[in-house]
Amino acid sequence: MATIQHIISDPAYHDYLGILKGARNGFVYGVKIRFPHALIMAILFGRGDWNTRARTIFQATKTHATNLMKYVALYKSLVLIQKKANGGKERTFDTFFAGLVGGYLVFGDRNAINEQVVLYICSRVIASFIPRATPKPQSPTVGVKPIPPDSRYFSIFAALVWGSVMWLYEHKGETIQPGMFNSMTYLYRDSNVWTDLRTLLWHNR
Repeated sequence: MATIQHIISDPAYHDYLGILKGARNGFVYGVKIRFPHALIMAILFGRGDWNTRARTIFQATKTHATNLMKYVALYKSLVLIQKKANGGKERTFDTFFAGLVGGYLVFGDRNAINEQVVLYICSRVIASFIPRATPKPQSPTVGVKPIPPDSRYFSIFAALVWGSVMWLYEHKGETIQPGMFNSMTYLYRDSNVWTDLRTLLWHNR
């Protein structure tokens, strides 16, 4: 135990252990994010018996958690390799390159989980270009906290997003991600169909 504690506390091993801890945190976070989502979706919209739904929940959770675990480990490894190749100094685009390679290798395979994750990240990247409500912090790395968008620009952004997605749904629905398409169908098309009071207020159809 003393040897293990020495290794854990030794700064020489810090970056390598950080990769291990990052992989662990990626797996745990993936489980925390995906399991409740998959469970609710299986209850509300799942098909088949409960054994089939349970396998779907498990598979979705496993895929999300393991992919995030692999991505974090790969990303941190690539950042470290570049840092060591540059004499121990990080360059501005090291993170971009590491994310680029990691994203391609881990999330480049198109499946339902990867598509959801990539679209989520994409929305956050696009939203980052909205002007912020307050000036940028002086330091790019120390003590940085997220700053909310300026409410005026966010209103315009929200209007453009909703206008665009509704136009796409009505005129180019085949281009929308399947999960979102199904949700929009439930909201905007299924709500136009009923036969009696039960299917109007209680059951969709």
